[in-house]
Amino acid sequence: MPNVMRGWWLLLVAGVCEVVWAAAIARTDGFTRLWPSLYCAAFIALSLYLLSLAKRTVPVGTAYAVWVGIGAVGTAIYGIVFLNEAAHTARLLCLLLIVAGVAGLKLFSVEPVN
Repeated sequence: MPNVMRGWWLLLVAGVCEVVWAAAIARTDGFTRLWPSLYCAAFIALSLYLLSLAKRTVPVGTAYAVWVGIGAVGTAIYGIVFLNEAAHTARLLCLLLIVAGVAGLKLFSVEPVN
């Protein structure tokens, strides 16, 4: 797999790890519960590590924005689906705008800067 494509896959997985730790953070009870806290910390570390690897072939500004976008949209969807958070039209439209911005960054990113 070409390095640039590998970077985007790493970025996608880093974003999914971002969603996992964000979803798990409530179970840590302010990081006072050991096992949920360790689980959360492991996914934070993995997410940041994968982001750092992706940044090798994806421009840093684009990589960070895409990572944050995946985390924000994924966590909001998690909240809607599993935590019964609001899913009204305006909120969904805002999520769609984030997705459009992330897709635009991917489409218009400058290829590798090494």
